[in-house]
Amino acid sequence: MAGRLDGEHVLVTGGSRGIGAAIVEKALTEGARVSIVDIEEQAGKAFAASLGADDQVYFGRGDIRMADEIKAFHTAAVARLGPVTGLVNNAGRNSNADPVTMTEAQWDDVFSVDLKSAWLCAREVLPAMLAVQRGSIVNIASVHADHTFRGYFPYAAAKSGLVGLTRSLALEVGPQQIRVNALSPGWTETRLVAEYFATQPAAMRQQVLDVHPMGRIATPMEIANCAVFLLSDEASFVTGANWRVDGGMGARFAG
Repeated sequence: MAGRLDGEHVLVTGGSRGIGAAIVEKALTEGARVSIVDIEEQAGKAFAASLGADDQVYFGRGDIRMADEIKAFHTAAVARLGPVTGLVNNAGRNSNADPVTMTEAQWDDVFSVDLKSAWLCAREVLPAMLAVQRGSIVNIASVHADHTFRGYFPYAAAKSGLVGLTRSLALEVGPQQIRVNALSPGWTETRLVAEYFATQPAAMRQQVLDVHPMGRIATPMEIANCAVFLLSDEASFVTGANWRVDGGMGARFAG
């Protein structure tokens, strides 16, 4: 069903690798123009160049924790590709911290990337969306927003906050026909996950697979497929929702 994003300009944060890169690739196949902002300049430039579509792709380095850098990137992206009609707040960082020994600076760093940046980016693109009364925002949360486990403090708190932000923002801009949804992936075969498994006992991967009813974990493109659907007009009556994309893992532990 190619062409679901024809004429759209989708901005993807943290789009140079992993789930973000898969979303970029999927959006392009659906006809979108895509701008990518990432703090990793070398990786971002290389990825954008590999896509081979200068008139469809724009990469710019930017720290999404900083409002002025978001504004500068957005201004350049719009000049190149036109007004942003879709935003994917994908950039995030994990956290393994102790609630007693964690410092305020460490806490603020997690929340500035995983939660505050989503608001800053939405604040930047919303005026143009409001002016034409159309647009879609997808916030990449996590199954940790609902189900977490020891050692992920305060990642779960930040992702729960992102789902709450999604609901609140959906209510604010719904009357102008702008949709805001969250997408909560579970275990996904990204480079970071591969590196994690490489540091663990060999049995760890099987333990992870065993808690998935489907017996496997997701590919980045499986997450991207859902993100692009939520961006598209096929999801025209979906807003304020949190789509869990976890192969049934959350259903197993629901309670």
